[in-house]
Amino acid sequence: MPPFRFRLPSKRLVAVATAPALLVHERKDKYPIYPKPDEEILLQEVPSELEQHIGSARRAVTASYLDVQSRVQGVVSRWIGVEQKVEKRVKSLIAPEEPLTPGLLYVGVATLTGSVIARNRIIFTRLLLPPTLFILSLNHFLPKTSHNISSYLGQLEDTYFPTLAEKHAIANAHTAMTWERAKEATANGRETLGHGVEKILGRVQESTGLKLKEALGIGEKASIAIKEKAQEVAEVVETKAVEAEKAVEAKVEEVKVAAEKKVEEIKRLV
Repeated sequence: MPPFRFRLPSKRLVAVATAPALLVHERKDKYPIYPKPDEEILLQEVPSELEQHIGSARRAVTASYLDVQSRVQGVVSRWIGVEQKVEKRVKSLIAPEEPLTPGLLYVGVATLTGSVIARNRIIFTRLLLPPTLFILSLNHFLPKTSHNISSYLGQLEDTYFPTLAEKHAIANAHTAMTWERAKEATANGRETLGHGVEKILGRVQESTGLKLKEALGIGEKASIAIKEKAQEVAEVVETKAVEAEKAVEAKVEEVKVAAEKKVEEIKRLV
């Protein structure tokens, strides 16, 4: 076996192999014809730890400030709503046809007078006399306004204290009944006293011959009262008669309509 011999490449092969490398190197060294675009440089800002702490603190303070501002604004809005409701309620309670300027002045004077009168009295009188005079003077000088106020207080009582409102209504009913009975008793007492005085004057007139009834006008008052009563009774009787006549006419018309319907039904059957 012949021995292996290592041969070096020939000069032609080396020249052919190195030619592309030389061409590439020459192309890289040449400058381009057109200018290259500028490369974009991006700068990234990296905050420090101090800046991060300051930013978080500022954001927290701003959020707290906005929260407090919104709450204050809500409170102000609610307060404005309450003021508007109170204004509307006060305007609805005040009667437009009643002037407040002299009426409130008179009510204040009456209340202060009660305080002055009860100054040296017992504590019970000092507590009750001023509000009593206040209520009475308000009912006298501003009756419609006081009625509106009492109605509004009654509505509040019915809404929030129904049990107390029921007891209050019962007490008012008993008070009204007692007042009516007192009025009836007073009227009856006046009539009884008037009849007694008239009888006594009649006896004195019979025994003395003096015309005391005519002088005092008692007989004329009695005759006028009798005439008024008779006129009232006549009016009531006339009203009842008209109502009865209307009722009879209505019944007659109903009977006529029913009779006509019956006649028509009989004709149809026939």
